Amino acid sequence: MFGFTRSTGDIDFDPSLPIEDASAVLHATFSAYAHALDFFGRSANVAVTVPYVWGDLEGKVNGSAQQAHRSGLSNPAVRFAVNLYGAPAMDLERFARYREKTTIGASISVVVPLGQYDPARFVNIGTNRWGAKPEIGISQHFGPWDFDLYSGVWIFSANDNYQGRTRKQDPIASAQIHVSYSIRPRLWIAFDANFYTGGRTSVNGVPSNDLQRNSRLGGTISIPVTRRQALKFSGSSGAITNIGADFISIGVAYQYLWGGGL
Repeated sequence: MFGFTRSTGDIDFDPSLPIEDASAVLHATFSAYAHALDFFGRSANVAVTVPYVWGDLEGKVNGSAQQAHRSGLSNPAVRFAVNLYGAPAMDLERFARYREKTTIGASISVVVPLGQYDPARFVNIGTNRWGAKPEIGISQHFGPWDFDLYSGVWIFSANDNYQGRTRKQDPIASAQIHVSYSIRPRLWIAFDANFYTGGRTSVNGVPSNDLQRNSRLGGTISIPVTRRQALKFSGSSGAITNIGADFISIGVAYQYLWGGGL
């Protein structure tokens, strides 16, 4: 899969930083590869995503107007997911006859600190730390409707070179809901909402006033081009934001499917 997103909006930094009235226009491209596999009789998949980000930021630093441009590789991510109940591993013939009802699955995502990072800067594309997110989800199928609920938590290692100091961040708990409707095979629309909280940071043991309680709303439409190709168009916006990025994002992705089994 290949994709592109454009995000615009205000940025609310940690109140302890000398940055005010910040806004940004950011662009991102990404390439992703996913491989389905049989994991002890259960259907599973491994996915790798590599993003590249560029954009412009502006705001006031210590009361003085400043501008900045960033461009570089962001942190790649690896994700392993497996179905624990429902949707066993299948070949294409069995998959064509399968009728989904209730599926329960689990996943683990790992973010690798390979993104562009300069410890002298307040704003970076990379984060100079590892991140991991265990997650569990349930999916219920009703005719053309699918209802999905996910819950997980991000856990972070310390950034040991944050302007010569050590920056730590508490875990961030999250919940997501997805409702999708299949118009016909491979043509579907979806509505998404999430809420996440936590993530208070500390620098050299001194806590910051940046506890997050944020929510976003979004939607996606997938349009088949051929039997194995599809275009996906998406959009999202911040619904509740106290610390973080209150962005409006729009994106497009190209997906190609191949392979012979699950």
